[in-house]
Amino acid sequence: MPEAKDPLRYFRIEARELVDQISSGVLDLDQRPGPEPVAQLLRAAHTLKGAARVVKQKEIADHAHAFEEILVPHRGEAAVPMAAEEMRELLRLNDEIAARVGALEKPPAPPAVAAGPAETPAVPEREEITVNPRAATADLDDLLDAIGETNTRMAPLRTGCDTVERLHRTAEGLADQLRAGRTGAGAQASAERLAGELGSASRRFIDAVDQIERELDDVRAKAEGLRLVPVSTIFTALRRAVRDAADAEGKRVRFDARGGQIRMGAHLLGPVSGAFLHVVRNAVVHGIEPEDVRLATGKPAEGTVTLEVERRGRYAAFRCADDGRGFDLEALRRTAQARGLLAPGGTTPETRDLLDLVLHGGISTAPAVTEVSGRGIGMDAVREVAAQLKGEVQVRSEPGAGAVVELVFPLALLAMTGLNVEAGGTLATVPLDVVRGCVRLSAEEAASAAITGRIVYDGSAAPFLPLTEALYAGSTVPGDAPGLGAAVVMNGDAGLFAVGVDRLAGTSVLVARPLPDLAPASPVIGSVSVDADGNPRLVLDPQGLADEVARGHAAGARTEATASAPLPILVVDDSLTTRMLERSILESAGYEVDLAASGEEALEKAGARRYGLFLTDIDMPGINGFQFVERTRADPRLAGVPAILVSSRASAADRDRGRAAGASAYVVKGEFDQVQLLSHIRRLVVRS
Repeated sequence: MPEAKDPLRYFRIEARELVDQISSGVLDLDQRPGPEPVAQLLRAAHTLKGAARVVKQKEIADHAHAFEEILVPHRGEAAVPMAAEEMRELLRLNDEIAARVGALEKPPAPPAVAAGPAETPAVPEREEITVNPRAATADLDDLLDAIGETNTRMAPLRTGCDTVERLHRTAEGLADQLRAGRTGAGAQASAERLAGELGSASRRFIDAVDQIERELDDVRAKAEGLRLVPVSTIFTALRRAVRDAADAEGKRVRFDARGGQIRMGAHLLGPVSGAFLHVVRNAVVHGIEPEDVRLATGKPAEGTVTLEVERRGRYAAFRCADDGRGFDLEALRRTAQARGLLAPGGTTPETRDLLDLVLHGGISTAPAVTEVSGRGIGMDAVREVAAQLKGEVQVRSEPGAGAVVELVFPLALLAMTGLNVEAGGTLATVPLDVVRGCVRLSAEEAASAAITGRIVYDGSAAPFLPLTEALYAGSTVPGDAPGLGAAVVMNGDAGLFAVGVDRLAGTSVLVARPLPDLAPASPVIGSVSVDADGNPRLVLDPQGLADEVARGHAAGARTEATASAPLPILVVDDSLTTRMLERSILESAGYEVDLAASGEEALEKAGARRYGLFLTDIDMPGINGFQFVERTRADPRLAGVPAILVSSRASAADRDRGRAAGASAYVVKGEFDQVQLLSHIRRLVVRS
């Protein structure tokens, strides 16, 4: 609608933001009294009043003025809680203002038709918080700033176009001189000048294009992020639900929320928020005890309801916990028996089974139906949302200590900042919020970490695993991998852990998408993003990485505990230099080594002694490396001994042939890296 025909166009935008500020501010004032929240509320109310008067919205202006009148006497006071009646009036005025602002955003409703005597007004099955589809103003500002910055980078390109045109004219003049046969000093000077200017222009163009590509990648990520909504947008409504339920029950309850910075699609956040309106109300009504009961049991008079949101790989977890009495298991049992879900007088069900019954509709332990409880539909709503989002819901309770309701569901899109790493030729991204630190590794440190499976960080030893072992489990690592150059230390549920990478490749803002159902991946891969060129990039799952590192560390610990030493390694190569180099590397790492100069000698030695691993060249006189591996795989006595091929051949066909012969790994001599070699050996070698 044109602005002249819609005088409320900008007022609606401003008023909605001011109402959100006022709603949040009132609840802040309720839990954190003091001059600062009063001053913030006064500023927001005064701004709304002035804007409403400009567009002749008298009712909104009058309510904002009444709001100010309550706050003004408390301006400048110390942290003294407001009277309960004053707080109720602030909340009532806030609701009136929100309702009138909301009415401006909706078309007029059609005239109501009186319901017949047999008709009953429809009641929505589930409440749902309306998630503001508008991106936050700050997000739009960031995007506009990024676009403006990118636009300024175009200036060198525009200047460069003029330079290229001038160089083109110079080149044409030089061509005319050459065609006319004038190849003297003047033509040579012109050619040299042209070459220098072309080189300078090329460098400027390359630098400008590189910078623009980086900034456009950032713009693209920000634009994709605008499709997502911060979880914090639902906190105010949930907080208000807790406050209203506590007021109705005559209790004092604090609401804490964490994880508001996580962003997800509004189509997910809306249903979840509606379900958790029931959860937080239930926590207040059923969980939090009256003040005198809490004091008698040694608890603080004020109860606490905590909503924590966190990302777990490609999943989101919403967890509501309270510090109340926990579920009344005996009341649950009686209610379930009354509804026929349990047989009267039967075997007493386990606590887990009783709590699972809470997720069935109609199970309520409230003694009476009130405005906020008693109908038994709250947990049923959570179950329905879990089914709708293909997630899972769990209920836990500890008598006297509180209850927890947790909903976990997959995310279709997820905005994050990631640390880009390269391992084994694969570029992947680690969510930056789990990264504790990065450590550059020397060749000696990398070799030690690969052998011991540990790295020292911040004064303690953290479990360590080269990322290539997780990404390429069961397959050959590409031969052009440069080897470990850094360790990325991350926070896990069990403490710190680290993965080794070839190099760090900076950070980026990205939007991650789940992998297709028909593309199963390693547990360490959580999702995928798309780079500026449209190429997919793996996003690693921190929990999957932690589990993989823990498995590797536990396997190493079990091996060390049950085996006195690894079995000897047989090195097979017709080159004396190569044999001695490999023996030196292996013996320095603590392995016993035998040498063979040919495939025939190696087979003879393998038949006479038990080995833990074969390390063999391919191109040898007589039996080559492929044939040696094939023969050992065919021999029942030797089939269990792993074999690593070390060769100057680097083609994909040779790698495939080595895999087909039965080799467990393939290392290219021209790109020889002892850290990678020792990592393979540590993983594969058989112990006594």
